Amino acid sequence: MEPLTIVLIAAGVSSAFCWITSLITRETSWVDRLWSIVPVVYVWIIAGAAGLGDLRLNVMAILVTLWGARLTFNFARRGGYSGIEDYRWAILRGRMTRLQFELFNIGFIVIFQQALLVLITLPALVAYEHRTAMGPLDWLLAALFLAFLVGETIADQQQWRFQQAKAAEIAAGREPEHRFAQTGLWRYSRHPNFFFEQAQWWVFFLMGAVAAGTLFQWSVVGAALLTILFVGSTIFTESITRSKYPEYADYQATTSAIIPFPPRVRRARAAG
Repeated sequence: MEPLTIVLIAAGVSSAFCWITSLITRETSWVDRLWSIVPVVYVWIIAGAAGLGDLRLNVMAILVTLWGARLTFNFARRGGYSGIEDYRWAILRGRMTRLQFELFNIGFIVIFQQALLVLITLPALVAYEHRTAMGPLDWLLAALFLAFLVGETIADQQQWRFQQAKAAEIAAGREPEHRFAQTGLWRYSRHPNFFFEQAQWWVFFLMGAVAAGTLFQWSVVGAALLTILFVGSTIFTESITRSKYPEYADYQATTSAIIPFPPRVRRARAAG
C-alpha cells in the first residue's frame, strides 16, 4: 500500500475520532490535542515506506518528532490534555447558533485542520518520491529547522514564566506590572512563537523541494495554508486580547505582529 494511502486512512480515523468525541463531550479541542502527534505519525509512515533506508527521510522524521515532542510538552503543561477547551472556541460558540457552530466544527475545526496536518507533512512524500543523497543544503536546512525549534522553545518558555509570575502576583493580591508578555523575544514580536512555528514548516517544505531539485512543488500548499491560518488566528486572538487589555493597542503600535523586528518607538528615538 502506498504511504499516502496509509496517511489518508490514518487522517480519516483521526478526523472521525475528533468529531465523535466533540459531540460526546460537547467541547471541540480534540484536534488541538492531536495537533502535535499526528504529523509525527504521518512522516514516520512515509519514512517507513522507504524501509527507514533513506537518510533525508529519516532526518525529516526525526526533526518533526522533535517538533512534536516540544509542542506536546508545552501543550500538556498548560493543561491542554486535562479537558480544558481552547477559550477561542467557546467565544465563537457564543457568537453562533448551535447549527452554525456544529457546521463550523465539522467543516473547519475537524476537516480543514486535519487536512492541513496532512498537507504540512507531504514534503516528506516529495522526498520519498525523489530519493537522492543528502547534500550540504539539506544539512543547512536541517540546522535551520533546529534553530527555529530552539527559538520557539525560548519564546514559549518566556511566555510560561511570565504567566506563572503573573498568576503569583494576582494570588498574592498584587496588580501585575504587565498584563501580557512584552520582554525577551516578545519585545520584538507580538507572537514570536507563531513566527518560529511557521518558519519550521517552510523549512520542511524546502527540504522536500531540495530532494526534488525544484521549488515548484505542490507541497507548498501545506506551509502556505498554515501561514494563512496563523494570520487569521492572530487577528482573532488579538481582538480578544485588546478587548481585555486596552493597553495592548500601544503594544500593537510599537511591536511587529509576527516577524521579529526592533520596537518601532526605539528606532524612532534613535533616529531623533
